Amino acid sequence: MKKIFAFLLLAALSPLGALAQDPVTNSGSDNDEGSLFDMVTGLKTKTDKFHLYLNTHANFNLNWEGDGGTNFEGGKFAFQQLRIEFKGNINDWISYRYRQRLNKGQYEGGYFDNILKAIDIAEVGFRYKKVNFVIGKQCAAYGGIEFDLNPIEIYQYSDMIDYMENFMTGVRVAWDLNPKHQLQFQVLDALVDYKATEKYGPNIERAKMPFVYTANWNGNFGNVYNTRWSASYMQEIKNRGMWYFAFGNQFNITPKWGMWLDVLYSREGIDRKSIITNVTGMQDNHCVYNTEYLSLIFHTNYFVHPKWNIFGKVAYERNGVYKTSGSQAQGDLIHKGTYGIDYLYIGGVEYYPLKDRGLHFFLTYVGQNQRHTGRAQQYGQPASYYTNMLTCGFIWQVPLF
Repeated sequence: MKKIFAFLLLAALSPLGALAQDPVTNSGSDNDEGSLFDMVTGLKTKTDKFHLYLNTHANFNLNWEGDGGTNFEGGKFAFQQLRIEFKGNINDWISYRYRQRLNKGQYEGGYFDNILKAIDIAEVGFRYKKVNFVIGKQCAAYGGIEFDLNPIEIYQYSDMIDYMENFMTGVRVAWDLNPKHQLQFQVLDALVDYKATEKYGPNIERAKMPFVYTANWNGNFGNVYNTRWSASYMQEIKNRGMWYFAFGNQFNITPKWGMWLDVLYSREGIDRKSIITNVTGMQDNHCVYNTEYLSLIFHTNYFVHPKWNIFGKVAYERNGVYKTSGSQAQGDLIHKGTYGIDYLYIGGVEYYPLKDRGLHFFLTYVGQNQRHTGRAQQYGQPASYYTNMLTCGFIWQVPLF
């Protein structure tokens, strides 16, 4: 039954299966090659060649919003995350990984890379000694501890990560300097599911090579201090680029107690995240120039019992303009300075009933306070806005096969 269920799930979730037409009698395959069903059911024992997971984050939410965060908006049951994933190692030097979101834009194709937006990862890796070469749609090698976590583990992302494009098509080379330190270099498509003119304005000219370039260092110092640092440069439109720096620092204080701190900074020639643009409106029919974003994120957790964990997370985020641009005469002058400061605070308790801690139940509070400075209030923004959410549910990476 387990094998049959795995096959039925793959067939139902496959984009080709969902969009299938009449069978092709001459598919070019050899008669000796088996179908996917034969491949899956033919595995007598579970090996490293094929692992199938269902990533789930299901919850019940109660929400309050408004100036004081006291206006009750309602409650609902929802799947925050639902993804199918399979991966494995064909042999010592070839690996693969595929992950697809099941609750987002299933059949909307990416503008630039011609692959479904719902597909997070579709990559193949080739390893030679200490070097691993990966090609396909993959996660950007940005630094930061929160960014590198499985999305199902996140109750609420910081704005910096929430507004970033995480999954893009390209190539990545990882070099293991030694068992504890790794360098990565990556080149990806910067434009994914939109045209430059759709996002930034009708008069914007797309760069001829709209790529994002990333250098990443992952370090391990005695399993006590771990680093995920990166520097990235992205250019989607002509003459306007973006720098992004991420410094992730993880501390394992004791086997029960851990914490991490992310420092993230983005300096954008044109407002890629559109947070400032949403405050001020378009500038001369395009997104605002010369924006910057800073995020400081701290998380700590403590296992009071092997099955019970308490945790807390706070984030400070600032957005602004680092250089005045526009014309006073045309009424699109955007002044240098800070426009908004956001605070995110999360706390809760988790219960892990299984020894492998793959499944856990949670009760969590998520609060956010968005504050606008005088510059933003001139554009009609409120001085402050609060959101509060009480959520309970479960998170489970279900090992289907």
